[in-house]
Amino acid sequence: MCIVAKIASILEGIMEIKRDLYLDKLIARKHNGLIKVVTGIRRCGKSYLLNTLFYSHLKASGVPDDHIVKFAFDSADDLLMIGENLIKLEKSKKRVDPEKFMAYIRSKVVDNQMHYLLLDEVQLLDCFEAVLNGYLRKENMDVYVTGSNAKFLSKDIITEFAGRGDEIHMYPLSFAEFMTAYSGDKYAGLSEYMLYGGIPLVVLRNGANEKSTALQSLFDEIYIRDIEKRNKIRNTGELEDLLNILSSSIGSLTNPEKLSNTFKTVKKSKITATTIRKYLGYLEDSFLIESTQRYDIKGRNYIETPRKYYFSDLGLRNARINFRQFEQTHSMENVIYNELRMRGYNVDVGVVPVAERDANGKIVRKQLEVDFVCNMGSLRYYIQSAYSLPDEAKRAQEVRPFRKIDDSFKKIIVTKDIVPAFYDENGILTMNIYDFLLDVDSLEKT
Repeated sequence: MCIVAKIASILEGIMEIKRDLYLDKLIARKHNGLIKVVTGIRRCGKSYLLNTLFYSHLKASGVPDDHIVKFAFDSADDLLMIGENLIKLEKSKKRVDPEKFMAYIRSKVVDNQMHYLLLDEVQLLDCFEAVLNGYLRKENMDVYVTGSNAKFLSKDIITEFAGRGDEIHMYPLSFAEFMTAYSGDKYAGLSEYMLYGGIPLVVLRNGANEKSTALQSLFDEIYIRDIEKRNKIRNTGELEDLLNILSSSIGSLTNPEKLSNTFKTVKKSKITATTIRKYLGYLEDSFLIESTQRYDIKGRNYIETPRKYYFSDLGLRNARINFRQFEQTHSMENVIYNELRMRGYNVDVGVVPVAERDANGKIVRKQLEVDFVCNMGSLRYYIQSAYSLPDEAKRAQEVRPFRKIDDSFKKIIVTKDIVPAFYDENGILTMNIYDFLLDVDSLEKT
C-alpha cells in the first residue's frame, strides 16, 4: 500500500472537519430528479462528503441503512463484490463492466421506497452515462456521484446527460474550514494554511515533515501519475517542467507562446506552444490549476491572452517547488482567488485602459490592473490583494485603478495588515484578510 493510501486509511475514522457548505448543497438537491455530481481535485474530501457526512444526514433523517447503496469504483473490495478485479482492470486498461454493476444494484433495491445511490469515481464505470440516465427513470432512486476529472463533465457527457446532471464543485478546505481543525490562533493558522494548504489528509497530519511528505507523495503518486496515464503523455519531463514554471509564477500573466520561449531559453527545449496549450488543458482538467481571463472593464469585453494561473491548493504548489519559494504576496493572492471561487463567484482579472499625459505633456496609454473582478448573478465586486499598506503611496497605488472605474459596484482592498474594516472618502472599502476569509458573507455585509 502506497504512503498516501496508508494516510487516507488512518484518517478515515478520525476526520471530523465539517464541510457544511457542500453538505447543505447536497441536502438542498435531494429528490430533484437530477444526478448530483460532486467534482473536485482528488483528495479534496469528495468521498468523505458523500459517504460520511451525507450518509450520516440520511441516517439521521430516518433512511434505513439497506436503502443507502454505497459503491466506490476505485475500491478493490467493492469491485470484488461484483466479480471485478481492480488489478486486472488496471493492467488491461479496462473500465468496470456495467452489466455486473447493474446486477448488483438490482439486488440492493429491495422495494419501491426511495433508495439513495452514493457512487465514487463513477467515470471508471464503462458506459456510465447510459447507466446513470437509466437510474433517473426510476422513481425510487436518488443518485449521487463523484468524479475527479473535469472531462467527466465535458460537453459530450453533458449531451449524454441531456440536462440531467447537477454539478457541485468541491475545493480543498477553505481557511474557515481549516480553522475548525487547527488548534492555534488565526494568525499562525493563516501562515500554516498558506504553506501547507487545505487538503484534508495533509491538514490532519502532525508536524512539518509529515505534512510535506504527504504533499510530495500526493503529487508523485496521484496527481502526476493520473494525468500522465489518463492523457497518455510520453514526455513526462516536459509536463513536470511546466508545473515547476507555473508553480514559480502564480498570479503572473502568461500564455503558451511565452511559456514556450521560457522552455527554449531555460531548458533548451523545443516544446511548442501547441503542446504547452494541451498540457495546460490537462492540468486544468485535473483541477490542479485554474486560469483567469482578462476583462476590459471599460470596454466590457474579454481579452483572450495572456492569462493568470492559480493553484487549487497552495500546499501542492509549495510541495512542487520543495517549499523553496514562499512569497507571501502571491500566496495571499492565490488564497483570495480560491476563496472567491469557493463562494461561487466567476473571477476575472480586470483591465482598466487609461490615457494620461507624462511630464512632457505627451499622451501615454496604459493599462491598470484590478486583481479580481468577481461576478455572481447581479452582484459584482472589484478586489485588490495588497499584502501590506505601509504608507499612503502604496495605498494610492492600489486605489488608482478603482478611481478610473465609472460604476457603483463595491471596490475592496484586502490586506494582511490588522486593520478594522473602513471606507475612505471615495467609498473604497479596506478589510483585513482574516475578516474576509472567516466570514463567508464578508463582502455582502461589510
